[in-house]
Amino acid sequence: MNSVNIGICGVGTVGSGTINVLHRNIKEITARLGCEIVVSQVGSRRDPSDCDLTGISVSHDIFSVADNPNIDILVELIGGTTVAKDLVLRAIDKGKHVVTANKALIAEFGNEIFHAAEKKGVIVAFEAAVAGGIPIVKAIREGLSANNIEWIAGIINGTSNFILTEMKDKNRDFSDVLEEAQELGYAETDPTFDIEGIDAAHKLSIMASLAFGCSFQFDKVFTEGITKIESQDVVYAEELGYRIKHLGIARKRNDAIELRVHPALIPEERLIANVDGVMNAVLIKGDAVGPTMYYGSGAGAEPTASAVISDICDIARTLDSRPEQRVPHFGFQFDQLKDINILSMGEVKTASYMRITALDVPGVLVQITRALSEENISIEAIIQKEPAADKNHVQLIFLTNRTLESSLDTAVEKIKALDVITGSVVRIRVESLS
Repeated sequence: MNSVNIGICGVGTVGSGTINVLHRNIKEITARLGCEIVVSQVGSRRDPSDCDLTGISVSHDIFSVADNPNIDILVELIGGTTVAKDLVLRAIDKGKHVVTANKALIAEFGNEIFHAAEKKGVIVAFEAAVAGGIPIVKAIREGLSANNIEWIAGIINGTSNFILTEMKDKNRDFSDVLEEAQELGYAETDPTFDIEGIDAAHKLSIMASLAFGCSFQFDKVFTEGITKIESQDVVYAEELGYRIKHLGIARKRNDAIELRVHPALIPEERLIANVDGVMNAVLIKGDAVGPTMYYGSGAGAEPTASAVISDICDIARTLDSRPEQRVPHFGFQFDQLKDINILSMGEVKTASYMRITALDVPGVLVQITRALSEENISIEAIIQKEPAADKNHVQLIFLTNRTLESSLDTAVEKIKALDVITGSVVRIRVESLS
């Protein structure tokens, strides 16, 4: 039986998980492939302790894996965008296929990496870079290839989803839940990439490129995290029949696309609104198939390892094929990629939830609604909360209909300038996903 030799660089959580799953399921994997996957070499700058490396060559120089002429596939699991980029490009230059779980590397440098791979006739596979164990790259690039994809909306960061779920279920504050998420290992010591939406923006830019046939444009993704979400807004959203989720949204608009990551109110009857905890879900609307949803673990050692090994298997099946017979990196042929304009947020239409703190005096609603009316913004719902016994101000909750973000920006500035407004104006977008 033929064998395929792989070299794994990085044996942290995902690297160890990949080796463990390969060892445990090698019979099933071999039966599917008709050839044997052999971990021939591991490159690690520290001594791993979470997996069995018996019989495997271990080097502290990860670049020696790229230089090893016996390695067919290099698996990059070290993370980051500096050393990882150099490693991947070196492996490509040496004629090796590459598997990576590195969403930042693909989102920020994928254009350069894919072009280098195209010239060398090798594959760079990246299923594990988006939504962990959910096979979303394969779904978009292959399973939905008959469709003109209209939009994508996804809960694609488990840390943010866990925090928002705890805030909803237990009426807890953001900072309190974040601390627990760090203790449980769901959030890093520096959680910025997760809670500020950067991780989700990396993943969204990848999915958008596969869906719409354009190069990666991570730097143009509008990105907003969940740090400003307060528990009272979670409660008020539920009163209105919504759940607050952190979404990545890519939507085609004629010859342009929206690329945005931000919190949003979703109607509670939508399936995606009920995805809780650290789970991920992606909703895709195609013109032929209609809406489809993909749900599962978005992170973790073995779910991510599942996607890594899936990529290894895909490459192993096509090692002897000609490059033109393989699935293109972007899902579209290179000469068919489009230069698509990314809309600014001012050009995007959304509905909005607004919480306004105002003095409890006559005429407040008139002044606020006038500011909205002057920008042609219509109101779908208003809730006025009872003032506390010792307070002279009230909370006003507005749901607007869809309007240009630039118009709402102007209206909010007018509202904030009113003498009757005593606090900030909280805004959260509303997405019907219908």
